[in-house]
Amino acid sequence: MRAAGRSVRTRLRDRIAASDPGLLRLTAGLRTVGAIALTLAVLSLLRADVHHLVAGAMAAMVATFAIREKQLGAQAVTLALGLPVALASVSLGAVLNSRLVVGDVFFVVLIFCAVYGRRFGDRGTALGLIGFQVYFLSLFVGASVSALPVLCGAIALAFCSSAVMRFAVVPATPAGVLLRLRLAFRARLAQLVSAQLELLDAGADEMDKALDAVREGTARLHETAMMIQARLEEGTPDESVARLVQRRIADAEVAAERLGLLLLSARSAERADTLTLHLPGAPAPSVGQPAVPDEATATLRRDLLALRTLVLRAGSGDAGTALAHVRNRLLGYRDEENLPPAPSAVQDVFRGIGEAARAVLGLRIALDGPQDESDDSPATARSREELDAEDAAIDGGEEPAEEQETGLRRPTTRAAVQVAVGSTLAIVGGELLSTQRWYWAVLTCWIVFLNTASTGEILVKGYRRLLGTVFGVVAGIVLAGLVGQHTWTAFALVLVLIFAMFYVAPLSYTLMSFFVTAMLGLLYTLLHTYSLDVLVLRIEETALGAACGVVAAALVLPVRTDRRTNELLGTVLDRLAAVTEAAVGQLSGGPADELLDKARDLDQALADLRAATQPLTHPVTPLRARRHTARYVVALLETCAYHARTLAATAELLPTHPSIAADPRLRGAAGRTVRNIGTIAARVADEHAGAEIETGPSIASLLGSDAGTPRYGRITDRVLRHLERLDEAVVGLARPLGVPVAAPRQ
Repeated sequence: MRAAGRSVRTRLRDRIAASDPGLLRLTAGLRTVGAIALTLAVLSLLRADVHHLVAGAMAAMVATFAIREKQLGAQAVTLALGLPVALASVSLGAVLNSRLVVGDVFFVVLIFCAVYGRRFGDRGTALGLIGFQVYFLSLFVGASVSALPVLCGAIALAFCSSAVMRFAVVPATPAGVLLRLRLAFRARLAQLVSAQLELLDAGADEMDKALDAVREGTARLHETAMMIQARLEEGTPDESVARLVQRRIADAEVAAERLGLLLLSARSAERADTLTLHLPGAPAPSVGQPAVPDEATATLRRDLLALRTLVLRAGSGDAGTALAHVRNRLLGYRDEENLPPAPSAVQDVFRGIGEAARAVLGLRIALDGPQDESDDSPATARSREELDAEDAAIDGGEEPAEEQETGLRRPTTRAAVQVAVGSTLAIVGGELLSTQRWYWAVLTCWIVFLNTASTGEILVKGYRRLLGTVFGVVAGIVLAGLVGQHTWTAFALVLVLIFAMFYVAPLSYTLMSFFVTAMLGLLYTLLHTYSLDVLVLRIEETALGAACGVVAAALVLPVRTDRRTNELLGTVLDRLAAVTEAAVGQLSGGPADELLDKARDLDQALADLRAATQPLTHPVTPLRARRHTARYVVALLETCAYHARTLAATAELLPTHPSIAADPRLRGAAGRTVRNIGTIAARVADEHAGAEIETGPSIASLLGSDAGTPRYGRITDRVLRHLERLDEAVVGLARPLGVPVAAPRQ
């Protein structure tokens, strides 16, 4: 019974870890709700009226969510600086509340300064956010000079409550967050293996559904890997440890994605490309009669289950002899003589399982330290020796500083000017709608500019906020009718809605807006200002604010979506060329390069491009052909990134892996691919560029061979396959991007 209970708790922990990597959403929700609840509890003991309760609750929420630094010391400094900023902001709000023109002008100046402050990093962003939101708070509760001392006391209490929750009750150290992210990575890796197991067993009518699950699992695993990479510097004791964890995470991600592709190829009896995994809605290859023999299927099913167990039990502290035997068997597939009798495509899957087991072993050593080696087989011992040699070869490196734009080209300056203009329009239009609640339009205009960089992104965000507001108004009407004048019941529901708001914020902006609007309906009830007209006015002001934001973004220093995506596309192509050239150079016998950093930069650039293309791929976009093109290009780039990342990972093995040796012929064979990437980048930067994509013989044929020698010399087949498919994917980018293709040379 005890073991069963522990198993249930472990499964529940893994499920939670996989759904919320690092528990970042749960922590943010609990910390914010706790700060608000503590503030309300103390204020109620002091017999504060409902206006001060609402002000304290809003200030506690702002003081908690505004601070984004990762180190606790930096968070403490920002919180300490935020209190005087908040007190000054609410004081000015109370003084200027009755001075219409002066107050409006100051509000616009405050908005400009708050947005411009983003150029100073997380601290500047937090202080600007606190200044703006607390000024908004003063307008919302109708702050007056006479009530200012009590209001300042409530805000000071809110900041203290936020500090208590942040540093004592729900602390989140960088090392602790990184540990939870590592658990999430393992859980999501296990989920991906489970999806691959379902792909193995899927019938012809179930392949699309099974492939969707593999596709989603692969994307979720990559997302977690990126989150880990973003926190390695703060969460690890030194750079060498960070680079070791980074390498092992990358190895595991590459091995897991490769295993899915090999399994799909074995099921379909035809070559599967990564585009199948990266293009949403891409149909699964036809399987017809299962290409995998029954005996091999049973063995594969057994070994995939064993791999999933190996992933989940890694680092649990109770590996045991049975698990060691499982690990030894899977690692044995890396030796040709241990492969079961099966067609070559199926044997490739067994090899992929062996490589995935090796990646899990390396991940466990990197994260949990030295392991018991008493039950190691010769294959496991060799894998450990390779991993140890790779770890010893890791060295740190300096990352080059990126060139910063200046003047109005600087994103923070441009955004500050745009928001100031949009807010001015929102103030004028908002006061025409309501002289008392005009600030809702300003708030919406402010919010649609947060974390956006183009007119299209602002338009989509405004649409989502308006949609969430409309449904939130309906919910607010229902909740206000149910709660009535029960103050503490309403506050309890406010806490629930705030938790939901923070928990879903990274997942859906529309849902977040829904919970915010429903919460505001309850706050209006508490302030005795609730009416159907007020909530309808909320919709009108939201629509006006979103429209003002879009107008300002389109007319004032505009950044068109096409321009933004082209800039990011050029960055992706440049970094793809850098990774490919560096990896091929190292595989050709050139000097070692910072391949891990280059691959990480490529992944980040691709993530930025994927986010920037959302306005083009959004379901409401009327330009369907353009939407399909954008999705196809991003999918092709993800395919290129996978092959480049794998080449980099292989090149990293070069000094220590006995089956991989440098081959100088690779540099010339891959030169065409690198030149083609540069040609596409030039065409993206200048549509009048006349260069053409080169095509011709396959990469393998470019290597040549001498009579009596193996065709590929000292290079593994895997390197050639990835180079070949990378070349094909790069050529495939030419058509959707309008790059001419030269006739093959004779």
